Amino acid sequence: MPQAKRRKYPPELKAKVALEALREESTMAELAARYDVHPNLIASWKKKAKEQVLGGFSAAKERQEASREAEIKELRAKVGELVIERDFLSKAFGR
Repeated sequence: MPQAKRRKYPPELKAKVALEALREESTMAELAARYDVHPNLIASWKKKAKEQVLGGFSAAKERQEASREAEIKELRAKVGELVIERDFLSKAFGR
């Protein structure tokens, strides 16, 4: 028995359907009938869209934290250099 071919949906359609599902103006069954897509697919596209939106907002925070961590690391290295320099100079002048 031959297997059914899988349908591939363009990203534009996925985004359009997911946005309509997020608006919740229509039921999943209505969207499924309108776009000829299974309701489970719509639910998964909706979930993925939510995750990506939330990820977009948290990504900016993560970048800011990474930048802050890099700055702290750089400052700690500079402090270490200055401590070594201070110790060297205090030994050189006998203090």
